[in-house]
Amino acid sequence: QVQFVESGGGWVQPGGSLRLSCAAAVPNFKIAAMGWYRQAPGKQREFVASVSSEATTTKYRDTVKGRFTISRDNAEKMLYLRMNSLTPEDTAVYYCNYYVPQNDAWGQGTQVTVSS
Repeated sequence: QVQFVESGGGWVQPGGSLRLSCAAAVPNFKIAAMGWYRQAPGKQREFVASVSSEATTTKYRDTVKGRFTISRDNAEKMLYLRMNSLTPEDTAVYYCNYYVPQNDAWGQGTQVTVSS
């Protein structure tokens, strides 16, 4: 059962920006810490960023610190990821899920391709 629907991906040149969105169809969104994850071709899915339930605390993997910003809108049950200064190494399918991911909650993800 898909509980999260990601959107906003696409193709962008190096140095460009994208804003990803995640619509959450879960009743406990407001009290749940949430995260963004990504999976590049041939690689395992990896953590990108997380945000606490009240958005008071955020965490980022080292390679995206200073470039990516995670945010949320609890009233709309939406999670966002603003990505700036994108590099080809950011190319991947991006997913949202709980900070402690639930295997049955993974959506289809949204493809981000960074190339010239």
